[in-house]
Amino acid sequence: MKNLKEATLKSKIVFQGKFLDVRYDEVELPDGRKSSREWINHPGASVIIPILPDQRIALIRQFRYPLKEEFIELPAGKRDKNENYEACALRELEEEIGYSSGKLTFVTKIAPAIGFANEIMKIYLAQDLKKTKNNLDSDEFVELMPTTLSKAVSLVWDGSIIDVKTIIGILWIDKNRSLLKF
Repeated sequence: MKNLKEATLKSKIVFQGKFLDVRYDEVELPDGRKSSREWINHPGASVIIPILPDQRIALIRQFRYPLKEEFIELPAGKRDKNENYEACALRELEEEIGYSSGKLTFVTKIAPAIGFANEIMKIYLAQDLKKTKNNLDSDEFVELMPTTLSKAVSLVWDGSIIDVKTIIGILWIDKNRSLLKF
């Protein structure tokens, strides 16, 4: 098997934001030639598949500025500095939909944009939910959309849900519902 690894020769931050930065790297390719890579350094995020007490999935609807559209999604959010993925999932669950979880189960991890970002998302199933209080960020606006699993799957297949983390989460829970006694 060939070695496909690229070696970083130089790395420069060309933009520093509040939680991510954009980098320009010079690399050595596997054949010894040099090239460049532009990429986003991201702290990672957690995604939650919340199963409400009535067995519906707590989807949310929110506006996403880069695409200038509203999207149907699973609750999710970026990790704070030194925060682990599980703590992030529990925090985001309460912030976005106002529930705490009595049972949080790791599902899988995904790399949603491998061509230009190092972001890793870990997906969790949240069960035994208890109502608390929403605590949205000051610039965050979401609408809770309790949805049956069959309706959520239909929204994936009819193209109403195009967010990759949500598609993966919904199709995972649909495929594994018997394992979860769901």
